[in-house]
Amino acid sequence: QVQLVESGGGLVQAGGSLRLSCAASGRSFDVYGMAWFRQAPGKEREFVGVISGSGTGTSYADSVRGRFTISRDNAKNVLYLQMNSLKLEDTAVYYCAADRWGWGRREVLNYDYWGQGTQVTVSS
Repeated sequence: QVQLVESGGGLVQAGGSLRLSCAASGRSFDVYGMAWFRQAPGKEREFVGVISGSGTGTSYADSVRGRFTISRDNAKNVLYLQMNSLKLEDTAVYYCAADRWGWGRREVLNYDYWGQGTQVTVSS
């Protein structure tokens, strides 16, 4: 089992950058595929990006590819999401999630563990 706690959200102007962190507790962090999702008001939770347990594999939603970078530090049990060139439509609550059966999946139902979320607000 793993507990996840996100941090790093806040208010940023369009075009700016933020880095989110997700601290994981528990053992064997590197066996989990890890992902970021986001949920805007009135919308369903959507996939942002995913990373393999080793950190060598990543995949992104089309809407963020080239602007966002997901990474992890398995020695510190931390997952990151570097967000650059932020747009108004990136405003959402961002969640990290852990997949104990592999990595690369993009559906909410495939993830066993979730953090509480951190708010990202992009202003004009």
